[in-house]
Amino acid sequence: MVPADLHTELLDACLERRAHFVCSSYVSEAMAARGPAAERSGLVVQTEAGLDPGIDHLLAHVLVGDAREALGDGPASVAFTSYCGGVPAEPNDFRYRFSWAPRGVLTALLTPARHIEEGEERTAERPWEATVPYELDGETFEALPNRDSVPFVAQYGFPSAWRIDTFIRGTLRLDGWLDAWSQVFAVLREGDGTRIDALAKDLAARYPATDADLDRVVLAVSLDARGPTGRWHGRCVLDVVGDRHESAMARCVSLPLACAITRLLDGATPPGLRRAAESARESREWLDLLGRYGLHHRTEVSAP
Repeated sequence: MVPADLHTELLDACLERRAHFVCSSYVSEAMAARGPAAERSGLVVQTEAGLDPGIDHLLAHVLVGDAREALGDGPASVAFTSYCGGVPAEPNDFRYRFSWAPRGVLTALLTPARHIEEGEERTAERPWEATVPYELDGETFEALPNRDSVPFVAQYGFPSAWRIDTFIRGTLRLDGWLDAWSQVFAVLREGDGTRIDALAKDLAARYPATDADLDRVVLAVSLDARGPTGRWHGRCVLDVVGDRHESAMARCVSLPLACAITRLLDGATPPGLRRAAESARESREWLDLLGRYGLHHRTEVSAP
């Protein structure tokens, strides 16, 4: 749970002391560069083993595996979305509950988001300006792209013959978030680092996360594929509400991390750089283990 900019330093310490390394964060270029050395030393560098990234990867691999089994690897047009968000269990006027440092939330909003829409790569320089409505079980959310989605096409094992019309990994917010945050966006547009730092401190003071405020995690991963033999559609949904003992975010990040450590200790993880599970079969093993500890998702499928 240390800041991401310290992960490489910590990884170097692990390699020096011949210790495995496990974290819930994204792989950086510096961490990836150390993967071969770890593999040669018989050490595991397990990354992206949390919620997002983490559980989203597991669900994506399962959906891609099921679609390939139904339609094959031949030509197909595909739309894929993966949206995840931590929100207040009881909606508030701010339409949000901070589950991590406000400065980190603002930094994420300032990071351009690359994704695929209508078959073309696009970049949202200000991700919140690409926000769209998202319907889930009769509830309306707001969804926006996050970071760089494009490399995950290869990571999720999409067949080369599939034509990708849509591929977006993004963030989910409560309906009304865009309006509630209008003053925040006004500061972000100016790009003044001093003002953004001051805003982060102000938000932390005005909207503290307390034990009295329960949180909710919503993750929805969808794959729609149309091939010569018909249409296959699948969606996996994880919807978890925190309680007085632990937040939903803590549960959804910590359990996959514990799962990664358990599998490592059992000898199920090969040496080298790993990003959560890396196949449909392995993802199901992770999901089965998470289910034993009460973290369940549901899957909806319509097949030809």
